[in-house]
This record gives sequence, structure tokens and C-alpha cells, in this order.
Amino acid sequence: MPESNEKRMNTRPITTRSDSVQSNPVASAAPNYSRPLAIVTTLFFMWGFLTCLNDILIPHLKSVFDLSYARAMLIQFAFFSAYFLFSVPWSRVVNAIGYKTTMVVGLLTMALGAFLFVLAASAFSYPLFLAALLVLAAGITGLQVSANPYVDLLGGPETASSRLDLTQAFNSLGTTIAPKIGGLVILSAAPMTLAQLQQLTPEALRSYHAQQASSVKLPYAMIGVALVLLTALIAFSRLPNIEAASRLPGEQKNDSIWKHRSLLLGAVGIFAYVGAEVSIGSFLVNYLGLSEIADFSEKTASGYVSFYWGGAMIGRFMGAPLLQRFKPRYLLALCAVPAATLVVTSMLTDGHTAMWTILAVGFFNSIMFPTIFSLGEAGLGALSGNGSGLLNMAIVGGAILPVIQGVIADRVGIHHAFVLPVICYLYILFYALSGSKPDGPRFSNG
Repeated sequence: MPESNEKRMNTRPITTRSDSVQSNPVASAAPNYSRPLAIVTTLFFMWGFLTCLNDILIPHLKSVFDLSYARAMLIQFAFFSAYFLFSVPWSRVVNAIGYKTTMVVGLLTMALGAFLFVLAASAFSYPLFLAALLVLAAGITGLQVSANPYVDLLGGPETASSRLDLTQAFNSLGTTIAPKIGGLVILSAAPMTLAQLQQLTPEALRSYHAQQASSVKLPYAMIGVALVLLTALIAFSRLPNIEAASRLPGEQKNDSIWKHRSLLLGAVGIFAYVGAEVSIGSFLVNYLGLSEIADFSEKTASGYVSFYWGGAMIGRFMGAPLLQRFKPRYLLALCAVPAATLVVTSMLTDGHTAMWTILAVGFFNSIMFPTIFSLGEAGLGALSGNGSGLLNMAIVGGAILPVIQGVIADRVGIHHAFVLPVICYLYILFYALSGSKPDGPRFSNG
């Protein structure tokens, strides 16, 4: 990965100045960033909401286009592949035009993707739906690359973790609300039974599926309008300009991210974590619809998906003070063990036991992403920007692993396809206990 342009991101020390007033020694001593932090937090909520809405799109489009599980998981593949494709380009955009302007461009890109859903529904085209998802996710990637380091730099380094954890908790709020709202507006019409569908002529069947596909037009058009309004809010807000130094005094000039074992293994950890979390969430509606699990309709099951993402939200609020009292890697290990155990239990049981054990995994997912991310970034110094880019690219696990689980589900059924997340959680356990130890002398005793 090129190391020239990204080095200025996420590094210390920083200098800040207001967009509207000249700084002075008294005012700059203890600036109040509550208002800009609140404004930027809305971005975390929005991209969490849109990301989790995919869990409703998957069963809906699977039915509309009569897809296999593997083809339905191309929804997540199109969405999360954007992180791999666009993380590094967006980091260069940040360095060229700044954090705030990048947020504005990212939001406009998201709005374009949302409006493309209307075109895809009108054309009744699954490939166009996938293209719309890719554009939408490209914009979200821009927000991730700009907003995450901006929040990190928006105040003292000693409180950076708490700020990021707080904003990510509101991201989880978005993922918790999305299944409820998506179920109401996208899955509102009761689908025909298989027997009823078999009685339709080919022309009537296509007309029915086109009508079902059109149910996404209104919600995504409204999302597009909301994104345009949010763009205006960010564009006209007086957010502090933040400039980061390219290198701290005394740091090695020949250092490279490829020399940091904890970062490289951490990237694999992000890949595994996002892949496991997204794989579980993607299959929940269909999983809870199985007769041996809960026999729920798609609309009813979509409401229960909120328990999965709501658990992550609660866990993040609870995890913030715990991460300050205990070593993060030990808490990470403590979460990985029950997560794997709950998935195995769900696979070996049925009924409500299988349902609630798989939903409970969300609670233990809560601290995994910020903890793996911070452990991977530890001690990078001027390479933090490059390390952040690598870790963001690893989010592509959300594109690849759900497709693999879809292939497994097509062969052995959904119930036992969850073996893939179990393997992911076992790797996270390894990373917590062994792979997360940085090599540098500063951490030789940690």
C-alpha cells in the first residue's frame, strides 16, 4: 500500500482552528467540541441504519428474484466490497480536500446510491440493485475513512477511545432501528404462498414480482432526500478544521505497516469479525422462518433482528467503562468465547433455544470491532493513517464470508451453515490472547 499520502491521517500532534473565528491562547486551551461531535455522530447513525437495512433487503430480493442463498448474498458482497475498493482512494481524498469536505462528498455519493434503488426497482433489475448498493456503500466508505479519524482527533488523545465508542454506540442504534422500520415499509405486503405462486401465469408472476420490488422505491427515495438534507447540515456547519502532523519527532523513517505483526493479524481479525457479524445478521430472517426454529413470517422475523443489533448497542454502552478498567485484549477474549459457544448451541438445538442463542451473539459482538481496531493501531505512530486504511479494507470480510456461508447453506441448510462464524470467533480468540501483542519495545511488558 502506498505510504506517501495517508501518513498525515490519524497522527499526533494536531492543531485546530475554527472556521469562523481566529484562535487565541485562552480559547484554544480548552475548546468545547460537543456541538461538532453531536453533528458528526448523526453520520454514524445513518450509515449504521443503511448497513443493517441490507438484512431486510436480502430475504426480500431473494423472494422477488427467486435467488439461491449464494446469489442473495451478493447483496452483502456488493456492499462490503466497497470498503476494499475505495478505502485507500478515500484516504487520499481526505488528504486532498479535508475531513469535512470528504464527509459532504461521501453523503452525496450515498444519496446517489439511494436514488439508484428507485431506478433499479423500475427496471426490475437485480444487477442494478447491486450497482446501487455498491455506490451507496462507496459513499459510506468515504464517511468511515473521514469521520472515524475526525472523531479521534476532535479532542485530546486520552479520551479518543471513549469518543469513538460513544459514536459507534449511536451507529448501533441505527442498526437496531433499521430492521423494525425496514420490516414495516419493505415487507409490509404479505407475500403469496408457494402454492399461490405456482398457479400464476409467467406474465402474472413477473408482474407480481415487479410489484414486490417496487416496495423499496418510497423508503429509499426518502432516504435519498434525508441524505441530501444531512449533506446541507454538514456543509453549512462550522466544524473545526483539524490538521495532523505527518510524522512525530524521533520516529523511524524506514518503518512500514508490513513490519507490525499485531496490525497484520488485526486486519485478519477485522475481516473475521465483520464477516461473522454480517453473515449471522444476513441469515436471521430466513433462519427464524425455518419451521424447526420459530416458523416466523419475514415481517415478524425482521422485528426480531433488532434484538441482535440491539444487543451490540447495549454491549457498547456497557463496554466503554469496562475497557478503561481492564486490558482490552482480555475483554476481547472474554467476548469471543461465549460468541462461539452461543453459535454452536444454536446449531445443535432448535426452537426458541436456537433462536435466542443466535440473537444473543450480538451482545458479545459489541466491543469486538473497536477493540480489534485499537489493538491493531497500537504503537503505529505516523503509520496510523496507513494502518487505518488497511484495517478499513479488511471490512471486505462482510462481502466474502456471507457468500461462502450462502454456498454452505445451499448445500447443508441454514441451520448448520453457521459453522463459518464459529471459526471466525475462534480466530478472534487467538488474536486476543496472542496475535494482538505489539512487537515494539514500548509494549514488551504488555
